[in-house]
Amino acid sequence: MASVDSFLLLLILLVFSHLSCFNGEVIFEERFDEGWESRWVKSDWKRSEGTAGSFKHTAGKWSGDPDDKGIQTYPDARHYAISAKIPEFNNKGRTLVLQYSIKLEQDIECGGGYIKLLSGYVNQKKFSGDTPYSVMFGPDICGTDKKKLHVIVSYQGQNYPIKKDLACETDKLTHVYTLIIRPDASYSILIDNREREFGSLYTDWDILPPRKIKDLKAKKPKDWDDREYIDDPVATKPEGYDHIPAEIPDPKAKKPNDWDEEDDGIWKAPKIPNPAYKGPWKAKKIKNPNYKGKWKTPWVNNPEFEDDPDLYVFKPLKYVGIEVWQVKAGSVYDNILICDDPQYAQEVAEETWGRNREMEKEAFEEAEKKRRAEEEENGQDRKGSAGDVSGIVIGDTMIKTT
Repeated sequence: MASVDSFLLLLILLVFSHLSCFNGEVIFEERFDEGWESRWVKSDWKRSEGTAGSFKHTAGKWSGDPDDKGIQTYPDARHYAISAKIPEFNNKGRTLVLQYSIKLEQDIECGGGYIKLLSGYVNQKKFSGDTPYSVMFGPDICGTDKKKLHVIVSYQGQNYPIKKDLACETDKLTHVYTLIIRPDASYSILIDNREREFGSLYTDWDILPPRKIKDLKAKKPKDWDDREYIDDPVATKPEGYDHIPAEIPDPKAKKPNDWDEEDDGIWKAPKIPNPAYKGPWKAKKIKNPNYKGKWKTPWVNNPEFEDDPDLYVFKPLKYVGIEVWQVKAGSVYDNILICDDPQYAQEVAEETWGRNREMEKEAFEEAEKKRRAEEEENGQDRKGSAGDVSGIVIGDTMIKTT
């Protein structure tokens, strides 16, 4: 009994220790436990056309914990749109963290797996691909060429994609995607709790004109010496250097015994390269004492640049939504988190994805093993059935012989 009490006390201390370390605010956290449908609204977009998809509550075909369920797109070749209202969040002066996990369980062929944050009023029943958003983040795959990680932000009503070419994960396991945008307009992108990219909204998006531009009117000064090495001015060519022949008679050559000068002419030894010949004389190179480096066009302040200290600020965020098209359905979304503390997001990722990843990998490998065995068995069955019937054809009639 004492050991049980000690365990409970330790557990309580750990919980309070964790809570005391968390100084941020959780705006929205969705684990898709029971009752999730009361928090989410499925859109009617494309329903009248018969191309509206849906979501089912499942952990997927393989998982580390069958009870840890998310929502999975189904059926194939549909538009999938669903959203949830969140407590209004103004990120002015605060860090914005958007994190979620997704498992592309299917051979997606072509389709998205991203997520959106929306501002202003949204009619959730009409939420669609045309609904304005503030942030769009996540993978988008099409064929073998497009394996992109989208990071699109809205500024003054216009959407701006990140200029960097970012790649997403393409296997069939769960991965956690995290976007962090800070008040200094810096950002970080994490996949599976590892930072994959970082930078600034000023430089990695074409939102504002650049602070500095090259001075196109600038010209290299006439006295600019960009020769790193020069001929040694005191070097002199050795006397007789120009008279050294490039080839000399082979000293080891001998006149053949059957050489007849009357018939063959005067015998001459064949020529070989002269080891003493060093090519045309060149003065030795030395460091140029007047070298100023390679001249570069100088950068100057851009007269068109006007700073916006609120570049990172979005209109108050009110909704989170999933709106994607997929040729093959089967993506499992889970563990959506919006907060202002990157450390807490990292802990959530470890608590969910990190705890289950090895077991999920084992479940996937077992499922793949079973699938390959079934394919092999079905292939043998087809081969056997094809060989069961044989005979000879007379006119249009086959006469079975076996």
